[in-house]
Amino acid sequence: MDILKTGLLLLLCAIALSASAEDAWQPLYNRVDAQFQAALEERLNANPEWKKLIRNKKMAIGVVDMSGEVPRFARVNGNQMMYAASLPKIAILLAAYVSFEDGSLQETDEIMTDLQDMIQVSSNSAATRMIDRIGMQKIQSVLRDPQYGFYDEKRGGGLWVGKRYASTGPRSGDPLFNISHGATATQVCRFFYLLATHRLINEHRSDQMLADLVNPHLHHKFVSQLDELAPKATLFRKSGTWRQWHSDAIMVQGVKWRNYILVGLIESEHGEQILRSVLPAVEELMVPPEYSEGGHDIDGDVTIP
Repeated sequence: MDILKTGLLLLLCAIALSASAEDAWQPLYNRVDAQFQAALEERLNANPEWKKLIRNKKMAIGVVDMSGEVPRFARVNGNQMMYAASLPKIAILLAAYVSFEDGSLQETDEIMTDLQDMIQVSSNSAATRMIDRIGMQKIQSVLRDPQYGFYDEKRGGGLWVGKRYASTGPRSGDPLFNISHGATATQVCRFFYLLATHRLINEHRSDQMLADLVNPHLHHKFVSQLDELAPKATLFRKSGTWRQWHSDAIMVQGVKWRNYILVGLIESEHGEQILRSVLPAVEELMVPPEYSEGGHDIDGDVTIP
């Protein structure tokens, strides 16, 4: 496991994002691209079911295209906070590494295994153990810390963990909507964007969190599509499902043009299938003309026919 993780960290350190240069980097809020935004809205609203969900604030999508020199960000209902099931476990991940950094939590083998299980197989018991170790108040404090800004009442809320992933224990919903496990598409995009540019806590901690998020073990929603479209791409991912609430967040590092973050939050009994369909639809907006007529990328990534 140590050898594997060391290899992953070396791979992650080697990822080159042109947008990560110090003189070029800007916060994601400053990267909204008007043309990309209009294209995303048009593509999503072309589907009558999606259009209705978007209008009723039951579908939120965020996408960051990092393939060019300057990242392009677009979102629909980006600041709409929704129940997100297991997706907010990324907030527990962040709070754990903040706690490692400030010395309030030790990086034991048991804890590191729980972090990986919490993310890669979405273990509720591992997530609950981490909440108990860190403390709910500490997790919420990290999310509201202006240094991170992942829960911001002026921007519609954001990431929130207010309950153990168990039937027992206290519940503290978020201040705006009283959601126990919530997220907005914008804040989840920011989470992955900061990781991609090694700015979440610091470069070392960002790489550690990326190593926990890489190689998802659950192959549904977005991942099910990438298994076919880009089987050799590197994926960093967290998802969640409970009843009619479905969420997914993925960062894709492929060859040639695939270099993006995609986040989807859906409240619908068809949410799983909608998320499967959203990924190729959004990829249509990013694929360069030379790859849009079928064929394969150099590493075997299949382009959209």
